[in-house]
Amino acid sequence: MEQPRIRLGNADVWLELARTGGDSWQITADWCSWLTADFTADLSAAEAVDFVGRMLSHLRAPSGGRFSAAVTPGRNNPLTLHAEPAGDGFALFVRLTPNGDDDVCHLQMEVDPIATLELREAFNALHAALMV
Repeated sequence: MEQPRIRLGNADVWLELARTGGDSWQITADWCSWLTADFTADLSAAEAVDFVGRMLSHLRAPSGGRFSAAVTPGRNNPLTLHAEPAGDGFALFVRLTPNGDDDVCHLQMEVDPIATLELREAFNALHAALMV
């Protein structure tokens, strides 16, 4: 059985969050093959489900405003997504922190706008995979 995963972006700029087993997740990001991040994070099933649920709550009833969601609360957060309205979707600003909420060692990048429907489908698929 394939592990739960989500990949956001296009061929040039993308972010992927993939469970590799148990509470172990691989977070990978790539910006035009010039700048990459690839690291492991420990996330409980409850943390993953909560993050996906918060993203879906914003995407199911979009207010037209920006929103943000961190994968985990507190010092061990490896990923935060900031969504900025853009056309019929959202541009995503990704903040990766392999060492937890770290202001020194982090990667920030922008993912081109993704249609709201496409984002909802991607997060719905991840949610369904997490519930199996």
